[in-house]
Amino acid sequence: MKKTVLLAGLLFALPLLAQNPPANPPPDNPPPAQKQPSLEAPQMAAPEPEQPKKPATPPAKSAKPTKPALTGEGKVVEEIIARVNNEIITSSELEKARSIAVEEAQQECSGRCTPEQLQVAVEDRQKFALRDLIDQSLLAQRGKDMGVNVEGDVVKQLDQVRIQNKLESMEKLESAVTKEGLNWDDFKNNIRNKLLTQEVIRREVGSHITIGRDDAMKYYEAHKKDFVKPEQVALRAIEISTTGKTDSELPDLKKKADDMLRRIKDGEDFATLAKRFSDGSTAQQGGYLGVYKRGELSKQLEDQVFAMKKNQLTDVIETKQGYLILQVLERYEEGEQPFEKVENEIMDHLYSERMEPALREYLKTLREQSYVVVKPGFQDMAGGGNSEIEEVSATPEASKAKKAHKKYLLFGKRNG
Repeated sequence: MKKTVLLAGLLFALPLLAQNPPANPPPDNPPPAQKQPSLEAPQMAAPEPEQPKKPATPPAKSAKPTKPALTGEGKVVEEIIARVNNEIITSSELEKARSIAVEEAQQECSGRCTPEQLQVAVEDRQKFALRDLIDQSLLAQRGKDMGVNVEGDVVKQLDQVRIQNKLESMEKLESAVTKEGLNWDDFKNNIRNKLLTQEVIRREVGSHITIGRDDAMKYYEAHKKDFVKPEQVALRAIEISTTGKTDSELPDLKKKADDMLRRIKDGEDFATLAKRFSDGSTAQQGGYLGVYKRGELSKQLEDQVFAMKKNQLTDVIETKQGYLILQVLERYEEGEQPFEKVENEIMDHLYSERMEPALREYLKTLREQSYVVVKPGFQDMAGGGNSEIEEVSATPEASKAKKAHKKYLLFGKRNG
């Protein structure tokens, strides 16, 4: 993936549903339903879970991009599309979100969709672009009100971006961001807001969702036919890239891969090392690649991993792209899977199923207690918009403030 896409993709369109891991997540074993990247050329794993789909409807005719207004001196004035308390959403932000929605739909389809299906997927994502921007703003503001501090995580996230883009220093990352026409402070602020929203969702919504083993067992008994699988393996990887390297650099890169393998065998956490040192595009997911059936891997890799047991490691494997270390996270024998093999998968499913309506209800409560107005002609699919945008003072309306005592009673007594 090109550096431009990686950097710009962090700025907008944060999906809000199912942001948090399930109440009892597997340590490093995401649900096997994800699309698997190729081991020869792993694809960028989706950073965020997919937004829930609703039937696609044609976008409002009046929601077409509008030209920025000009002042009497001929200067461009950014058009305000929505106001969320004392913050605004501009036309350029909305257009950026819609443009990223196109990229996400194309990546998701990845050659598997007809042109008509791709168009429906694009329209479906774009339809919720403004709603998502408003939701992000509400959640980020709530995080600031709660005193959530994510500065340490912002630094870690920036460092991960730097590593993935193979840049030597944070100064080089800032320079790369600037060269792409992005403002460095805006770039950092968008990462900060993303982390804020995730933490708010975790505290205010996710912490109230409890899934017991009995719930998972009941689901398993009712859906056993869904857990009939072919022989499969779930894999994660650490990749040391040799792309663009000279022959003289290869011994040091091989030594780095050997050191990674030794450290894992000595007891260090695979996922932690993958996040810090892997050059693969799945590094941020702890190296998680996905679940593979026979015939989906190269013969060289298939012969090795299908002969291995759960948690076993390969030796360092030399590929066209570099040096690879694989670990088998789980093995699935052909046939109906026992409950223990699919328990985490079921937990993830049930968590997601309960998170979506709970989060939407929470966001509805935030909107009711906030000042949210949308410019006429622009659709806010969560409702409550399409009213004239008005100027708002530094303090939201008194009537809104009076409701603040009831604001967070949706999930019980307010924390913090």
